[in-house]
Amino acid sequence: MDKLKQLETFVAVATKGSLTAAAHAEGVAPAIIGRRIDALEARLGVKLLLRTTRRISLTDEGSAFLEDCQRLLSELQNAEASVSAGGVKASGHLRITAPAGFGRRHVAPLIPGFLDLHPEVSLSLDLTDRLVDLVNEGYDCAVRVGDLADSSLVSLRLADNRRVCVAAPGYLQKFGTPATPADLARHNCLAYSSVGSQPRGWMFRAGGETMHIRVNGRMDCTDGAVLHQWCLEGRGVAWRSFWEVGASLREGKLVALLEEYAAPPNGIFAVFTQRKHQTLRLRLWLDYLKQHFAQTRGDQPEV
Repeated sequence: MDKLKQLETFVAVATKGSLTAAAHAEGVAPAIIGRRIDALEARLGVKLLLRTTRRISLTDEGSAFLEDCQRLLSELQNAEASVSAGGVKASGHLRITAPAGFGRRHVAPLIPGFLDLHPEVSLSLDLTDRLVDLVNEGYDCAVRVGDLADSSLVSLRLADNRRVCVAAPGYLQKFGTPATPADLARHNCLAYSSVGSQPRGWMFRAGGETMHIRVNGRMDCTDGAVLHQWCLEGRGVAWRSFWEVGASLREGKLVALLEEYAAPPNGIFAVFTQRKHQTLRLRLWLDYLKQHFAQTRGDQPEV
């Protein structure tokens, strides 16, 4: 009996919950499905399914084997699609989320080109600075900037994210230029005030050690674009990602400060669930993101 057909049958029974449902989907008799499962278990020498008159459940070995089977079948499908001239086309709907500012500049512009390549795919983009629960809210992928909390999610690093301390030339002429991170205590600092963001303060590095400086100022905001604008207006010193302020630095509208104390970059990531059977449309979207960020100049996305 074909080994691949046994694996496909096992996955179908496990995911559909019964021999009858798997048989109906394939258009064969339930007895044929049962014989395939019996042959698979005999070949492996382990019980994969517990069958009663009312239900089918997976053994511990069956649960582990199911995940491996789904991954292998998915990889086989993707491999066949990639070499077939008239291969399987990506289709269906993707739900993507990204931080508002970064997503507006660096994710949204990519979507039309991706959909042009895959006309049978549709996509929804949710731009929010809220930490979205991918599993419970039904998202396929999130683009996230910064350190990632430990979780069951899988992350794909797309690029480095360098943070830089900046101020407008006019502000520096009026209030002076900080020479060390400690000097920030004498400056009006424009802090990002979202709950859980920058909880330990602005991060710098000196003498091989990382330090966190708690800053103070008369203005804070939950929107990074507003902080950027305030900084351009000479309202204070800000600590922003290079992807956000890089253009202003190149144009001379802002000046980089304390560069000798800059902390190592964190990352820009694509985050997704450890799905047992990753869709072709998601795999292609992840490949598209990787290709785009690999082509950006230096270690930062274009701004």
